[in-house]
Amino acid sequence: MAKIELTEPFTTLPRGGYVTETSAGYIQVGSPPETIKDTMFLPRSTPQVFVLPNKFFHVTKGISVAELEFPIYYNHFLRQKKTYVVCTEEQREQLKVVLNEAVFGPEVVDLRSEYVQGEHTFGYPAMKAEMDYFRGNRELEDLVRFVIFKDNRVRVNNVVITKKEDGNFIMHDEDWNKTLEVPGEVGFNIIYDTGERLPEPYRPPLLGITCLGPSHGFDTEDNTSGFLLWINHQGVMVDPPVNSTEWLRKSNVNPKLINTIILTHTHADHDAGTFQKILEEGKITIYSTETVMHSFINKYHALTQIPVKELFTLFEFVPVIVGKSYMIDGAEFRFSYALHSIPSLSFEFTFQDSSFVYSSDHLNDPAKFKEMYEKGILTETRYRDLLNFSWHHSIIYHEAGIPPLHTRVDYLKTLPEEIQKKITVYHIAKKDMPKDTKLTLATFGMENTVYPPITPPKHEEAYRLLDVLSNIDIFRGFPISKSKEFLTLVEEEHFKRGEYIIRKDTPGDKFYIIQSGNVKVEGMEQEEESNGTFKRYGSYEYFGEASLILDKPRSADVIAETDVIALTIEKSRFLNFIKGSDLMDKFARLNEIRKTGTWEVLSQSRLLSGITSAQKTQLELIMDRRNFRSGSYLIEQGKNFYEAYIIKHGSVDVISNGRVIEKLSRGDFIGELYSLQKESPSNLTFKSQTELDVYAIDRTRLIAYIADNPGVYMRLNYVYGAA
Repeated sequence: MAKIELTEPFTTLPRGGYVTETSAGYIQVGSPPETIKDTMFLPRSTPQVFVLPNKFFHVTKGISVAELEFPIYYNHFLRQKKTYVVCTEEQREQLKVVLNEAVFGPEVVDLRSEYVQGEHTFGYPAMKAEMDYFRGNRELEDLVRFVIFKDNRVRVNNVVITKKEDGNFIMHDEDWNKTLEVPGEVGFNIIYDTGERLPEPYRPPLLGITCLGPSHGFDTEDNTSGFLLWINHQGVMVDPPVNSTEWLRKSNVNPKLINTIILTHTHADHDAGTFQKILEEGKITIYSTETVMHSFINKYHALTQIPVKELFTLFEFVPVIVGKSYMIDGAEFRFSYALHSIPSLSFEFTFQDSSFVYSSDHLNDPAKFKEMYEKGILTETRYRDLLNFSWHHSIIYHEAGIPPLHTRVDYLKTLPEEIQKKITVYHIAKKDMPKDTKLTLATFGMENTVYPPITPPKHEEAYRLLDVLSNIDIFRGFPISKSKEFLTLVEEEHFKRGEYIIRKDTPGDKFYIIQSGNVKVEGMEQEEESNGTFKRYGSYEYFGEASLILDKPRSADVIAETDVIALTIEKSRFLNFIKGSDLMDKFARLNEIRKTGTWEVLSQSRLLSGITSAQKTQLELIMDRRNFRSGSYLIEQGKNFYEAYIIKHGSVDVISNGRVIEKLSRGDFIGELYSLQKESPSNLTFKSQTELDVYAIDRTRLIAYIADNPGVYMRLNYVYGAA
């Protein structure tokens, strides 16, 4: 990482946020994740003074832009200095929740319901005593001092900071006699080593491990630790570091291949990527304990101000219990608590003839165990359990780092060579990895995915076919009998990059489901395709249904953008397969609504252009065309409403208490999602200023749609400052 050069009047950091040098030291406005990696090597080291931006949460990226955990750790533990946070009283209360959860852990811990036999379970910890041991006598005030705006002004030494009406900050340095203005809104730039982009879409293995990052939060040369387990051709993310979802897309990995996360604990380097994945596409499943999950929810409630109950609806939560087994993608998982400053989960799994253990953030040190046991911090069975780490597994992923919160890599070097050969080390910088060892340092990148040898399970091919079926939204409600029928109907076909899969104006003979690869659709004679856009489809998406149902020639060319593996169903078999379901009507509606240019409107929308092609298709299925005259009230302040709208043509004024606060146009969303969900009166009026052509979406359908698409929910919920 190259050192940054400070510029006048302020420096925009590579990852986002702004730094200026003053007589009071560096002052940083906004702190997106990992910006400490930008500032650690400034001449006067990382800033001690941070001004919080007006909004904590970047909706599009799904991240906090006030991530102060690592600057605070760095200033306190490595520099023995306090961090000063300039903010409003409301922001102080929000940030205190975030920092207390991350630095000290939950205020109250009761693990009895998280162990199979409660406190009588072997290895049951005195968790609060362990957390207090690592905490020492520290309070939040020892690490942070909050400096609160009064009448939009605050003084830090001889620097006066004023918040303007537009949200920007004026900084006047009395000692240096200089004044500057710094933006109050903070963006975020992705800096992520993408490794080598795969030439073809990734095809998940039966078993594999991909390193998303091998190092720790202060290493400027490598990505922060996290990894991806491939089990039975499906992905399970473990503590994904920030921007993992975008990196995977750039690496040619379809997000639909990953639908599960294991969240071990709530330090920023482990949970930031989790929230991004929640918002990426379909609803995912998270495995964690109730203690860890509630800590995570408390943090993100404070950051986003979304109610706790609403946050829990964004994903499926499986609360794990220590001592019980959980089947994830065909592998049997077991969880336990590691030894760390806050509750942190380790886990192990067996799959066919292979087995795996991950330590999580863990102090693995028998001498320290004995000391803590003799001081009464570790219970007897906890002490014995910690001594008996699962070195017998065929694959061992173990963290390393600075004690007392992490395992010394020197300790791992003392293990027998046959154990060292099985260990992949995480959470350590390359420069700190010893040379004379049998240990292996984790290596970042899809191209470095590890593929342990494994015997395939029975019925592997049937499992893969049914997995494809279950990942296609229109087939999710089909009964088991239809799943059995599906296995007898489908054929597998392979197409080379550039090959025509379907040619326009030819008879429709097959329905296609993409198992692997990407295709593009060209030549649609739809209204408004003059901008030259075309559709792209990827894994677990379908095409070719319209001509089969309407009994008409193909309406477009479909070309393989990459090598493609497709599951196909012959026309008569396909029509018989969907007979008796509502799919015939759905496909017919989809074909009709697409003729009006829905895809183009959604692709040009400032809010919805970033959603996936599968999400667009799902949205098209619930849209109805509607027209309004100029001057019409679509939604009125103080009144309930039961439809939302997306503008096709025309303009709409958003009015609050008689004042126009925003103007909407093509692709914009009309409606307040939160009020629509709760069937409460609108806080705003939406009035057409021209003849208006819109797509209407019924309340019930929209609620069902956003329940399956949390990222779209967040985008629409933040319109007009809602949520």
